[in-house]
Amino acid sequence: MLNVNEYFSGAVKSIGFTDKTGLASVGVMSAGEYTFNTSSAEIMHIISGSAQVKLSGTDHWQTISAGEHFQVEAHSSFLIKMTQDTAYLCEYR
Repeated sequence: MLNVNEYFSGAVKSIGFTDKTGLASVGVMSAGEYTFNTSSAEIMHIISGSAQVKLSGTDHWQTISAGEHFQVEAHSSFLIKMTQDTAYLCEYR
């Protein structure tokens, strides 16, 4: 079953699903800056566009381009900002 999610007044939209490795979601984030909190570990793949990411407990931003990914620990948060609309695939572990 597909689950449609909307965050930040519609600026981030995703469709959640279950694949052979577990829960995942695919979506688009409008240009902007957002803070996400996690309950499980996540692997975030940038499909198109690019993003700057600052993981909880770090002082630096890293740039993640299309075709790259970053990992987020469970029970943490991250800041993400984009200058253009950006598509992603998020795997929950």
